[in-house]
Amino acid sequence: MHATTRQRLALPIALTALVALALLSLAVGDMRLSVSEIGQGLVDRDSLAGTILWQIRLPRLLVAVLVGAALSASGLVMQAYFRNSLASPGLLGVSSGGAAGAVIAIAAGWAGASLLVLPVAAILGALVATAAVLSLARKGASTERLLLAGVALNALLGAVTSYVLSQANVSFERNGQILFWLLGGLEDRTWEHAVMALPIVLGAIVLWPLGRQMDLLSLGANEAQSLGVNVRRLRRQLLVLSTLMTALGTAVAGTVGFVGLIVPHLLRLLVGPEHRRLVPLSLIGGAAFVVACDVFGRSVGGLRLGIVTSLVGGPFFLWLLRRSA
Repeated sequence: MHATTRQRLALPIALTALVALALLSLAVGDMRLSVSEIGQGLVDRDSLAGTILWQIRLPRLLVAVLVGAALSASGLVMQAYFRNSLASPGLLGVSSGGAAGAVIAIAAGWAGASLLVLPVAAILGALVATAAVLSLARKGASTERLLLAGVALNALLGAVTSYVLSQANVSFERNGQILFWLLGGLEDRTWEHAVMALPIVLGAIVLWPLGRQMDLLSLGANEAQSLGVNVRRLRRQLLVLSTLMTALGTAVAGTVGFVGLIVPHLLRLLVGPEHRRLVPLSLIGGAAFVVACDVFGRSVGGLRLGIVTSLVGGPFFLWLLRRSA
């Protein structure tokens, strides 16, 4: 297929795939629902199908869509920031910070006090990790130094998580909750979780107009500066957007890897490097990818979302390394 044709058809195909996968997600489960039953259940909330859809599957689907969109868009931002198609949202320690915050909240027993405690703790952990990175960015650190800081932060925050898990005074039940959360998943997601993730939509709206500046940044900092881009401000905006979207996704679904690496990279190969086209495609493609992984995991015996994305992402990452060698 010609490149121009692919670019023109990419968005309609992505939207069609997302709608088809959303219907499949609503149909799959312990009780299979037909298309007609889904339609009836959406209208009649008091029916058995309506109860299943409105209480269980619709909030789970909405969270999957928002989390996939957030992680994919964050990956696109990181790849533009570092001018490296192998960059991902967890590169600067955001995911590890969110995980550490949530693990501490569970181990301390705070998570049982309110539904909001766990996501708030995850967001705070991610923001603390980003604050350390932003402090370097404000001092004019190079992208290489930021990458090294991210590696160190990931190691440090991973050690914090391991330390909490190893403590004898953390109950077996809480250890189970921590491991369950660290694997990433969409089980038992409610409308409250969906509402918590809704600011991801605002992040997407803010990100879209930055596409042109991201194109110029990909030429290099000096070139972008000469073309009128305030590079330092743009980089700060991109870091903050990527952090908040990753933190929100991690807060409501746990640790879900590889989405921000796979989806934007594949889309860049298909439609080219223009970010005004890649931003909406990444949002839709990421949502479709997470919904597909969730449907697959539920269909083969309850595999957790984070396990499925890792099973897909690990071989894909090795393929990318082989291809770029």
